[in-house]
Amino acid sequence: MIVDTHCHLDDHRYDEDLETVLQRAREKGVKRFIIPGADPRTLERAVEIAQKHEDVYFAVGVHPYDMEHYDREYLESFVDHPKCVAIGECGLDYYRLPEDPSEAEAEKVRQKEVFVDQIEWAKALKKPLIVHIREASADSLALLEEHAGEEGGVLHCYNADATLLKLAKRNFYYGIGGVLTFKNARKLVNVFPQIPQEKLLIETDAPYLTPHPFRGKRNEPAYCTYVAEKMCELSGLSREQMETLTTTNVQRLFSI
Repeated sequence: MIVDTHCHLDDHRYDEDLETVLQRAREKGVKRFIIPGADPRTLERAVEIAQKHEDVYFAVGVHPYDMEHYDREYLESFVDHPKCVAIGECGLDYYRLPEDPSEAEAEKVRQKEVFVDQIEWAKALKKPLIVHIREASADSLALLEEHAGEEGGVLHCYNADATLLKLAKRNFYYGIGGVLTFKNARKLVNVFPQIPQEKLLIETDAPYLTPHPFRGKRNEPAYCTYVAEKMCELSGLSREQMETLTTTNVQRLFSI
């Protein structure tokens, strides 16, 4: 089977047809789903979905774009739920920093504070992290090397920065999604063979980053199959081997 380790099923774009979306994925062999915690305002919806569906799990955390809503006390009320498998998605994203240098630096400082708090929280709970990194590899690497626990986590939508591969030794995995299928994904295609196979995970980041040939449309977990096919092409593994490998990796990291 395939596990979609990162799909925002709590997004409003699935409000009208979530059951159909899930069924389409199951028919394509996607048998487990993890909803990352990104925006606390939709966390209750994520929990509701996980409680309704035996094959859906969730994580608790705050994306750097939503850090103004970060409230550890509120999040702690969900973390002991039996379907909560990780902390995140959390991390650093410097893509949309303010133009003013002083404001940009203040933004970075605040992102780091919120990220470190979630790393330390995950370590205390002995839960893996779901990590978001965009144009912030150096700072993210430094913070993870300093603060992350033995449980490690996954670098969601791995950005192909080869320096981050050293985190494999710290029990970090690499989430591969639709970007691998893009025609301009040369860097990721070139780095992909360097990722230890025992650290590979499949994801969609649905409804974002839809793989070819559906790029530009709403993404959904059923499209994991296109990611898996590209991973097979680049690795030389058969589809069965890739599914077995990545499912074993999921079970080892998330215990599901």
